[in-house]
Amino acid sequence: MPATPTPLLDASDQPAGPADIRLIVTDMDGTLLDDAKRIPDGLWPMLAELRRRGVLFSPASGRQYATLLRQFEEVAEGMVFIAENGTYVVRDGVELSSDPLDRSVAAAVARRARRLVADGADVGAVVCGKRAAYVERTDEAFLAEVRKYYVEHRIVEDVTAVDDEMIKVALFDFGSAEDTTAPALADFTATHQVVVSGEHWVDVMNRTADKGTALRGLQRALGITPAQTMVFGDYLNDLEMLDAAEWSFAMAGAHPEVIRRARHLAPSNNDDGVLRTVARVLDLPYGGVTA
Repeated sequence: MPATPTPLLDASDQPAGPADIRLIVTDMDGTLLDDAKRIPDGLWPMLAELRRRGVLFSPASGRQYATLLRQFEEVAEGMVFIAENGTYVVRDGVELSSDPLDRSVAAAVARRARRLVADGADVGAVVCGKRAAYVERTDEAFLAEVRKYYVEHRIVEDVTAVDDEMIKVALFDFGSAEDTTAPALADFTATHQVVVSGEHWVDVMNRTADKGTALRGLQRALGITPAQTMVFGDYLNDLEMLDAAEWSFAMAGAHPEVIRRARHLAPSNNDDGVLRTVARVLDLPYGGVTA
């Protein structure tokens, strides 16, 4: 893999014709969505054309399955959702794979969040189950952030006592997750993954769970190769997913490690970077003309 990624399809990188892509996987926040969290309008006609050509489009996100399903509800039939950073993969309401987190670990992480709060940190835990996400904090500032990613969430008195199959614990830090919350969870890295999934979010999952593992399982199930896979990402929770595709793209403005790891650079999420790149590689119309 190159030390520095190739700019978006420069002259030496262009395919002779449309690339043989069978699977497109994209992160959501900072990647497909613009900074206002909007799906680009051009995605919907592009999805129809991709479906016509037999290309599977799959959102891969730290977001909850219920949240992704709502965002794509008009076109969800046949779509694979890689939710909760790869811990829960669903197609047409049927679980394809999951990597449940031991409840004792989920409880330990939640208790660590309480300790951080007691020490003065502005942090809240979201214990993520298959049925819903569970929180103890009730202030509007925190709940506003939870609602963005967890449509199906419940306020409970004690998140460690919830009866659900847990898949991860996400911590929201109103400061810097990479500088404050992630180091406070360092002891969990001996047995589990502690992944900085955004400026304010840290996820604790099983060591075997990530977007890349979920993607490789999907590729095996569908008989799709890395050479037939296109992936887009912008943050550290996308690294393993980028490794699973030969057509791997870091968004302009992505985390430096993501840019280093990807094979190519795509335009910014605020410039429809995913759509422009897909149109270019697959020779699809974009904005009324062929890109």
